[in-house]
Parts: sequence; structure tokens; C-alpha cells
Amino acid sequence: MAHNDTHAARKKGGAGRILLVVLLLLLLAAGAAVLFAYNEIHGNGAPGSTEVTVSIPQGSGVATIANKLKEAGVIRSAYLFRWYVGEKGAAAKLQYGDFELTTGSSYDALISTLSQYAKAETVRVTIPEGTTAIAIAQKMEAAGLCTAEEFLKEANEGDFSTYTFWQYVPEDKDAPNRFMKCEGYLFPETYEFLKDDTVHNYVATFYAQFDAQFTKEMYAALKKQDMTLPELVTLASFVQEEAGNSQDSNVAQVFRNRLAEGSPYPRLQSNTSSHVQSDADNNYLWNWVAPYYGGWDDIPENILAAYDTYSCTGLPAGPISNPGLAAIKAALEPQPDEEAKDAYFFVTDLKGNYYYAHTLAEHNANCKTAAAVNKSLKN
Repeated sequence: MAHNDTHAARKKGGAGRILLVVLLLLLLAAGAAVLFAYNEIHGNGAPGSTEVTVSIPQGSGVATIANKLKEAGVIRSAYLFRWYVGEKGAAAKLQYGDFELTTGSSYDALISTLSQYAKAETVRVTIPEGTTAIAIAQKMEAAGLCTAEEFLKEANEGDFSTYTFWQYVPEDKDAPNRFMKCEGYLFPETYEFLKDDTVHNYVATFYAQFDAQFTKEMYAALKKQDMTLPELVTLASFVQEEAGNSQDSNVAQVFRNRLAEGSPYPRLQSNTSSHVQSDADNNYLWNWVAPYYGGWDDIPENILAAYDTYSCTGLPAGPISNPGLAAIKAALEPQPDEEAKDAYFFVTDLKGNYYYAHTLAEHNANCKTAAAVNKSLKN
């Protein structure tokens, strides 16, 4: 019996020593991890130092940046860097571009450098208000950034669901008569693009700007009016093309009067998107849609019918350009002059004067006045 007690005591003693060793190893491992993290964060861990150039693409998140730094040998732990940036609340400060960094630098030094705008090979592209998607794609190609075909494919087919507005833009299957999904949402602005960035990031730059411009208050106004985002942007594109100046609100009001329930003139009847085949007109169908399909006779019948504002009732199937913020705001909440409040018609002359009318007879008289002004300018 005593022998068994002694054997049990030895077994208990052996188990205790094993547990002690395990605990000691765990403590040593934890200590080593803490020491590694401390040295890594403070730049004491890596032997020697080397200058390296790290390229951070535009639109990169902290995870991508951390992986880039680790791949370049600047840091040893991408996870630790992500955690530290989060703890410091520095994620939003990190920039894109080409950075000259030193391996083994402290994380604070890296964050400081990465938070400064880096010199990078960029290309400036200016997109005027009212530029079409095809014209934007052509500008991107002319700038040497990507081909027009690549840009349009990504803009129409890419996944941009991270942006709020994207959820309100129907898929192609739900908008079979629409010409291009991207039309209207490529916000016109002057941009600085990294020369070797991805096509997705190029397109995302436009969409991010649109998303930033369209506020919660604007979405609330849309909901109050029972109006969809595509309807608003489509209307705004016509305001942009027919005005794009101090007359935005007046032109928007005329179109809204025509679109109102019970309107005697339920069609926009705008030459900016019509059956008129003339180079003299700024006509979306003639200048952009027809060449895209190879010619006027090659435009699909459903597209032609959906964009000819002299035959389709209400708004066409989609925007006819990418409008600026002023046109969008005017289309959403116009502040018209008295002469345009109840108008259904307008015409312009070559001097830039706008003539508004409530009746067709008044409009015909205005057309004669505008024609007389135009004739006087040619004499």
C-alpha cells in the first residue's frame, strides 16, 4: 500500500513538472512575441537598413498597404502593422503613390511618411460637365491610361457596390433599353491619375466622386418626390445639355412641367436626343449611339425608340451625358424665374438668350424672334 502511494506521488510530481515546463515555454513564447512586437513597432528588430521604393496604388486599403510593405521587406508583420494603424486611427491618413522607405523603420515613422502626399508619375485629365461616357473613355485612352474599350467595359460591368449610389442603378437585365449603365455617373471633374494604376481604380475615381457629391439630403429629397436616382440623373443630363448655365433651373422646370401628371406635352422633345440626323445638332443618338453601333441604321430599334424624345413618352431610358452638380441640383429642386414656372416650351438664339412659353402659339412666336436674332448675326 505504501509502495503504491509513493508511485502515485511520483506520477503527480512528474505531471506537475511537465505542466511547469509547458507554462514556462508558454511564458517564454509570449515574452518573445511581445519582444518581437515591441522591436518591430519601434524599429529595433531588423538587422541593418536599406532604402526601397514602394508603390501604393490609388484606392489601397490598410491591408493592401501592409502587404506591400511586407513584400518590400520594410516590415516583418503585415498583421501587426494593420493592428497598429487601427489603434492609432491613422487608416484614413494613408496616401497612395511612390514612397522612399527604409527597412526596419518604426511604425510611427512609416505612418508619418505614408501620410504625406507622395510624388508619383501622374496624368491630369479634365472632364467637362456634360461629357459622354464614350468621350470620357476616349480621353482616358488619349492620356495613355487605358484603352477606351477597357474603360467602358469596366465602367459598365465592374463591381462598384461599395458606393452607395450603385445600389440604385439597375442591372442591364432590368434596364434592357438603356444604352450604357455607366452614363450619368462618371462625375465630371479634373483628376490626377497614377499612370500605372488599374482600370478598375480609374473608373472608381469617377464613381467615388459622384458618391461623395450626392448627399443624404439629396437622397431624402428624391424619396420625398417619389423619384429614382436614374430618373434624376437622366433629367439632369438634359438640363446640362440644354443649358449648363444660369438657366439650369428654368430649363429643369420646363422639363418637369412636361413630365408632370396630366401634362398636355408628355414628351421632352429635345434635339439633344432625337431622330434628327444632323451634325449641326448636339444629338446623343446621332453623335454617340449611332457610331457605337456602326451607323444610324444599325442602332437597335428598342434603343432608338427609348432615346428619341420626340416619340417616347416621359424620360428616355437613361442619361445622355454626365452632368455636373449644378445641373443635378437644378433637376432635383429647381428654383425657376416667373417666366418659366408654368412654361412647356423654350427656345434659344445664338446670343444665348432663352425664350419661354406656356402655349404652342407663344412658342412659335418665340421661334420667329430667335430666328430673326440669328439672321441678324449672320448678316
